[in-house]
Amino acid sequence: MDLPRVMRDELGMRVIDLNTNTLAKAGKRIAAFRIEAEKAGCVITNLKMNQRGLDMNSPHENVRNKALDVYRKSIDDAAKAGAKWARPLPLPQTPDLAIHADSYRRLADHAEKRGVRMLVENYGWMQGDPDSIPDLIKRIDRDVAASPDTGNWNSDELRWEGLRRSFPLAVTCDFKAKTLDQDGGHAAYDLRRCFEIGREAGFRGPWCLEHAHRDRGKLFKELVLLRNMLAGWM
Repeated sequence: MDLPRVMRDELGMRVIDLNTNTLAKAGKRIAAFRIEAEKAGCVITNLKMNQRGLDMNSPHENVRNKALDVYRKSIDDAAKAGAKWARPLPLPQTPDLAIHADSYRRLADHAEKRGVRMLVENYGWMQGDPDSIPDLIKRIDRDVAASPDTGNWNSDELRWEGLRRSFPLAVTCDFKAKTLDQDGGHAAYDLRRCFEIGREAGFRGPWCLEHAHRDRGKLFKELVLLRNMLAGWM
């Protein structure tokens, strides 16, 4: 319940992107969490449905339906929280795309009735194909948007091409940073280039800062550093 206040007062940010592990802590208090966010002037944009052990691509109908039922419940929770978007978790192995697209359509139809739009993110089996996001969106054939992750590519070559092809379809971006040096240097890949590819495609945010550190003080310092980098580039 303190998250919106912490975001505003300690980080100077007001856009909250959630995953199901975080939202689960609210339990039956999702509506109260939404009120706290509104009081803090924050907006909740996205729910990443990160439940493990679900397979909406299974050829076994009971396994598939179990996954879809869990995801539908999470979409309902996203709507209660006031989120605009939700995305299921891609698995490591390449799915049967006919089954995968059909499951996505079922989720998209359920979500649309609740004012939530489904997203496609490059993760798991999608990280090795720069066309994975646009191709899947075309195959789903619903009002589904892209949520490119700057970090989830198997190489820089795939990263730059994948981002170029995904950003024109994007409504949000996971701006992922790995290890940062004290001046904001990022050896893993060029963060500025990721940003510029998005800008050239017409993307204007939100940029979701996806970053972690075991030390909370260090984490907050680095999140502010990333925030200021983006603000300067804008």
